Amino acid sequence: MLGILGGGFHCASAAELLNRHLYVAVPGIRSYLAYGGHGLLVFDMDNEHRFVKRIPIGGLDDRGRPINIKGVCASAKTGRIYCTTLHTMMCLDLRTEKLLWERAYEGGCDRMAMSPDGKTIYLPSLEEEHWHVVEALSGDVINKIVPKSRSHNTIYGLDGKEVYLAGLGSPWLTVADPSTHTVAGKVGPFTHAIRPFTVNGSQTLVFVNINHLLGFEIGDLRTGKKLYRVEVDGFEMGPVKRHGCPSHGIGMTPDEREIWLTDGANERMHVFDATVLPPRQVASIKVRDQPGWVTFSLDGRWAYPSTGDVIEVKTRKRVFKLTDEIGRAVGSEKMVEIHFRGTDPVRAGDQFGLGRKSVAQ
Repeated sequence: MLGILGGGFHCASAAELLNRHLYVAVPGIRSYLAYGGHGLLVFDMDNEHRFVKRIPIGGLDDRGRPINIKGVCASAKTGRIYCTTLHTMMCLDLRTEKLLWERAYEGGCDRMAMSPDGKTIYLPSLEEEHWHVVEALSGDVINKIVPKSRSHNTIYGLDGKEVYLAGLGSPWLTVADPSTHTVAGKVGPFTHAIRPFTVNGSQTLVFVNINHLLGFEIGDLRTGKKLYRVEVDGFEMGPVKRHGCPSHGIGMTPDEREIWLTDGANERMHVFDATVLPPRQVASIKVRDQPGWVTFSLDGRWAYPSTGDVIEVKTRKRVFKLTDEIGRAVGSEKMVEIHFRGTDPVRAGDQFGLGRKSVAQ
């Protein structure tokens, strides 16, 4: 490959080439091994999302059986990737791909989030009263926050100044101050308990799934008030295989122009124009299974529903399907993008589809 240097050309070394990989943690749909088995599956984002390798992980029960993965996050700054199960959190080195530690935490574990500097993890217990604040490199607990909301999903603001905590038992989104590890405020109440959610890059708006709604609601992160309720047009709620709510998964494209919403019963991704408030429904895309999550590539080109479909955002076409080394269809609600130069990680994405419009790239 040629590059420009001092007005001439040179052959780029392997160390200079940027490799973009999608890390998919499995079993990432309950404990179902049929969706890709067990481990961290790596896919080449610049080569038709072809399978690259399977990295062994921990996360086994007393009988040696894989436990379902509850969350994943990674830091290029520290070179670490983390996965949670129902009971433990594990830490792997991105360079050596070795498991560094696996630790159990009081009350179990759920979908965590990590600070932008890679030093701190907010780790929810498994639908209990508290979140642990964890020192990421060691896994040591350094604090605890107790919203008593049946802790579940967590987003660390991309500016590092706020952490958003959603529980299965509360219609309120708790906002924590990571400088003091204390509750700083609440947003809501929403109509029902909060399920998956996402925030924009300036951290002024939150978009939440809630129980009993095929659609989403929107809150103002500055005033703490609920602003809008948005319902899907043209489709009816129906029975879902998992999660017990019609829409379990919502993401914002990095440029913040669109909201993508899951619809389990109808096996669809619904697309909304987010340049207006409330967002306006503009498209619906059929996927290969019931979706329960969605995230996006950092450049905004690809949408990744948990079904393993790879959708081109611009055309809204399903272009690729994730398959493992034996050709098995891969599906997971826990995946994260990581860029490498040589063996060195240089950038990491997020398991949530977060808006990034005001975030320096």
